[in-house]
Amino acid sequence: MKRALRRFIPVLTLALGVSVSALPYAVAAPQPGQTDPNLLAEVTNKALNKPNLKDVKATAHGGVITLTGTVPLLDLKQEADKRTHKIKGVQGVSNEIQVAGSNLPDSALEAKLVKAISYDRVGYGTTPFNAISVRVQDGTATLSGHAYGPVDASSALALAASTPGVKNVVNEVRVDPLSMMDDRSRLQLFRTIYGFPTLSKYAVDPAKPIRISVQNGNVTLYGVVNSQMDKDVAGIRANSVPGIFKVTNDLKVASGSEKN
Repeated sequence: MKRALRRFIPVLTLALGVSVSALPYAVAAPQPGQTDPNLLAEVTNKALNKPNLKDVKATAHGGVITLTGTVPLLDLKQEADKRTHKIKGVQGVSNEIQVAGSNLPDSALEAKLVKAISYDRVGYGTTPFNAISVRVQDGTATLSGHAYGPVDASSALALAASTPGVKNVVNEVRVDPLSMMDDRSRLQLFRTIYGFPTLSKYAVDPAKPIRISVQNGNVTLYGVVNSQMDKDVAGIRANSVPGIFKVTNDLKVASGSEKN
């Protein structure tokens, strides 16, 4: 009778449209998780086995891994976290790794990051359309402003995380919405602004352009220009582009430059 019942179960499940695993007597017993010592060995031998993570230590408790030690760069702290999360059986990661400090004061570190991010993505054609600002306090770099796309935003964040002296990165960058109309406006704005004789000089250094940020037809101009006249002309030129709803002129006039 028991043998016949076992042969009948697959037929019954097909007729009812359910799987054998859905039946109470067919549920497999849960597999036990790794013990903490085994899990710790996996993390140590597979996640933290890179030379640049040699000063990172791990402990395990209840499947949760705590990472301690020091690394020279923030992106190495992030890498250790990601690699540990990938180990099968890890229930969570408490990342207490310290990033080594720098002799640079916040102001110098901020200036270094601003320059690096300004030149980032040069050659991809998106530099004039990125307006990412940087603020550094106690080694924490906060990135804000607008990025043309997610690749540009991610690249700036990765650059900050790989800069010596940066202990943490706060992401406040807004990625501009994908829009064919905005892309057409960007191209027209670029040609209209940079095509004007007195403004063409801002295209010479790709790190110091008049930055054009567009979101759903709303335009904001960022950057630093040499004179109040250049600022005013850039705003007038931007307003002349058809299909633009609003232009906000946030261009700054360089300190000590001509104001007329």
